[in-house]
Amino acid sequence: MNYMPGTASLIDDIDKKHLVLLRDGRTLIGFLRSIDQFANLVFHQTVERIHVGKKFGDIPRGIFIVRGENVVLLGEIDMDKPCDTVLQQVSIEEILEEQRLQQQAKQETEKAKVTALKDRGLSIPKADNLDEY
Repeated sequence: MNYMPGTASLIDDIDKKHLVLLRDGRTLIGFLRSIDQFANLVFHQTVERIHVGKKFGDIPRGIFIVRGENVVLLGEIDMDKPCDTVLQQVSIEEILEEQRLQQQAKQETEKAKVTALKDRGLSIPKADNLDEY
């Protein structure tokens, strides 16, 4: 096996099934079809996998182009290994509803945290203002 520097090392992985974790937290699964010098990726037969607790759902996305700077993790999926997951696959509608409820609960917790800090005379700067520093 010869070592190739940079994104050239991924040439051997073309046409294999991969999982990619994006910077915004999304998880994509698909067949890697193309890559360039900037690590931009093109996936085919892509699904977006959403996890909530012990449940997951796959949303078909088709052909998906990922800008290289948004990739956090890229790994090949072993198609020969049997799946021994404890996760339960559910419908798209059900997983989207679970995700909405999870995000709603997270926002309520965050509001309660901010309120508790305000009551103590503290404040958290808004995310929009952090770029000014």
